[in-house]
Formats: sequence, C-alpha cells, structure tokens
Amino acid sequence: MKTFNKLNRREQEAYLMLPIIKGLKKLGGQASTKELKNIVVANDSYIPENVLVTIRKSRKGNEYLPFNFPFNFAVANLVMAKLLDRPHSGEVLLTEKGRTFDGTQQELNEMVYNITLPMWKTKSKVKNIHENDKVESDDIELADEPWRTKLLKALSNLSPAKFELFCRALVRKMSVDIDENIGVKLSGDGGIDGYGYMTTNDFRTTRVAIQAKKWNPNHFVSSPEIDKFRGAMDKYRSEYGIFITTSSFTRDAIKASRTGTRIITLIDGSKLIDLVAKYQLYVKPVVTYELDDFFTNDN
Repeated sequence: MKTFNKLNRREQEAYLMLPIIKGLKKLGGQASTKELKNIVVANDSYIPENVLVTIRKSRKGNEYLPFNFPFNFAVANLVMAKLLDRPHSGEVLLTEKGRTFDGTQQELNEMVYNITLPMWKTKSKVKNIHENDKVESDDIELADEPWRTKLLKALSNLSPAKFELFCRALVRKMSVDIDENIGVKLSGDGGIDGYGYMTTNDFRTTRVAIQAKKWNPNHFVSSPEIDKFRGAMDKYRSEYGIFITTSSFTRDAIKASRTGTRIITLIDGSKLIDLVAKYQLYVKPVVTYELDDFFTNDN
C-alpha cells in the first residue's frame, strides 16, 4: 500500500472520509474544523504526523497547507452525502446518517461517491481541481489565514531566551502567578523554563511548571521530552505542567502527557497562535491581527 503522501489528492480525500466520521464520533458528534483535523491526524498512524505543519508555496508565491485540499474535499463530500452538516462557519456536525454509519471505508466511499460524483460534474472548476494536481492553492479557500503563518515565523525567529520570556508572559495571561526566581535562567533551572502558582475559586493553589521549546515545525516533540519535563516537575513538586512548542507533538508524546497522576497540557504551534490571538499578547487586531514590535527587536 502506498504511503499517504504518495496518494493523489482524490485518493487522500477518499481515505480521509472514514477517519473524519470516526473522529467526530470521538468528539461527541460536533467540533470545529481545527479540532477535527487534529483528532484525525492524532488517531490515524497511516497519516504522517507533520501534515498539519507542512507548508508549501503555490506558483503565485502564496503559502498553503497541502493537507487542507483532501481534508476539505472529504468534508465537502460527506456534507453533500448528508452524513455531515455545517451549522456554522468552521464547525462540523454529524447528522443521524453519519452517527449511525458503521461500515467499512470501501462501503462509505461507494455510498458517498454515488451521490456526490454526479453533483461534482456540474461544477467544472472543482472537477478540474480533482483532475489537475498542478492547480493553484488559492483557487479554492483552503489555506490558513496569512497572519497565522506570519506569527508562527516570528515566534520561530525569536531567540531562545526571548521565546521563554514570551511563554511566561502568555501563561501569566492565563491566570498563573509567575515566580520571579524559578525557571527564569537559560541554564541551571532543572529543565523548566518557568514556574508559577494558579489559585482556583475555592482558594486552592496549584504549582505550575512551564517548558518552552522553540523548534522547527518539522521537529516534533517526542515522548522522552515529556518524560524529562515530568522529571523536572518532580524536582519542584509541580502538580501541573504546561509544555509549549512552536512545532507539534508526536502521537507517543501526546499519550505520555496523559499518563500518570499529573496531566501535562500540550500547546503546539497552532494552539499557541490561538492563545496569542485570544489574549492579544504582542499582537493587535486590525482586520486580522497585526504583530507588535516585540517581534522586530530581539533585545
């Protein structure tokens, strides 16, 4: 069997339909497009772990995520076949037909394409997209918002010290009182890049350890890194851990973060951008978001 990346777009689209149905069932039947992508990739070992961060340039010079093409077409087919619905922009919902489907991939593909292929034939533009693998990425709205790519690049260009500072500032915005002495040195802090205290409504205080890894998008955080961080948490008796990276986490790392009595929250590059936008940390919302001068002066 060919690897996922060796399949053409139509074959990738056909393959993704069943994982999308299964992923939505695990998420309770409704999810954002981003949540759905994450669970599909996290739960299917046939799909490469780096597909959500692999960026290419179109012939027009625009950056795009190739995985968005087959994924969005798979969703579109399932919507047309009435297994999914889109109640709101960016949301996907299982219909009763989708919730009750319990067949094989081949059965699903046959059911869907019997309905959708005649419909696609009336849409010459989309038909050409399927037949021509050299189509421009911006012929159909599949790329991430440009400001997200710009912000991720800016974060990746920060010095290690400044990225750690940035991560501590973000966690402070998330209601953690940052310790001024622990985890603020570039070395000698026992494997943590920040430390703080989070007090809940019942006045219970939790010790929080922070790990920050400014890595290339294709250099995923593996389970040994999670284990090392948990060891550092032990040193400072932290009940809670937050691991932040500009890249992403392997499937084994995700499993490791959920093992044991202390769960570690994982924040990958995509989630990091979401949180930066939510808390408006060194960014300004204009039409989308405008980066602050924090990213232009590396002092």
